[in-house]
Amino acid sequence: MAGRTARLVLLAGAAALASGSQGDREPVYRDCVHRCEERNCSGGALRHFRSRQPIYMSLAGWTCQDDCKYECMWVTVGLYLKEGHKVPQFHGKVSLNAWFWSTVFHTKDTDLTEKMDYFCASTVILHSVYLCCVRTVGLQHPAVASAFRALLLLMLTAHVSYLSLVRFDYGYNLAANVAIGLVNVVWWLAWCLRNQRRLPHVRKCMVVVLLLQGLSLLELLDFPPFFWVLDAHAIWHISTIPVHVLFFSFLEDDSLYLLKESEAKFKLD
Repeated sequence: MAGRTARLVLLAGAAALASGSQGDREPVYRDCVHRCEERNCSGGALRHFRSRQPIYMSLAGWTCQDDCKYECMWVTVGLYLKEGHKVPQFHGKVSLNAWFWSTVFHTKDTDLTEKMDYFCASTVILHSVYLCCVRTVGLQHPAVASAFRALLLLMLTAHVSYLSLVRFDYGYNLAANVAIGLVNVVWWLAWCLRNQRRLPHVRKCMVVVLLLQGLSLLELLDFPPFFWVLDAHAIWHISTIPVHVLFFSFLEDDSLYLLKESEAKFKLD
């Protein structure tokens, strides 16, 4: 009992320490956000922001403070690149939240921790689909990506509501996640195959997608634990760690490519 309590305390401490990524802690970023909020997020300036904010952004909970953080993130990224430094990570909380609740659930299985683990897993899958939409469609058609985000939020709300208020159906939850996962796989692979010659770094994305699809069999084809310790689910968790490192490498390469492309267009204009 004491051991489990100690693990939970350590996890909570780790989550608190990791709640801000390197970019979030940058003085330039924090000062930019502070000045932006003072200038734009109160009084008449705030009313102006709300009056011109699209309805889908309001429904998604996008606030003036969120807008300041987004704009200042790109200001900080630009300064890092100008000085020749590696681009920092910002707002690294969504994936951390999913892994945190997964760890808590596997430490202590309760109704709450189980639901949080399942719901956060579904959120990560839907977020990957949204990320794919933004990269493949949203850069040229932002309104489409915003509408698609609203649809995904509605789907997540309906999914969580059904499992919470109607019936916690394991079969339905698995089928829903597999279906969305297949959409994610097909969409990413189609885009990667179409752009792999022009953008060599997308091959990293292809490897990630194929590996995750293969590793997902561990969730579907269960077997007795090795040494009565490592079951299929545990091996799946361990195996996905290097895959996510590779996916982050792809995101980093792709973000730098897009930034250079936008700078080139800006110079031409």
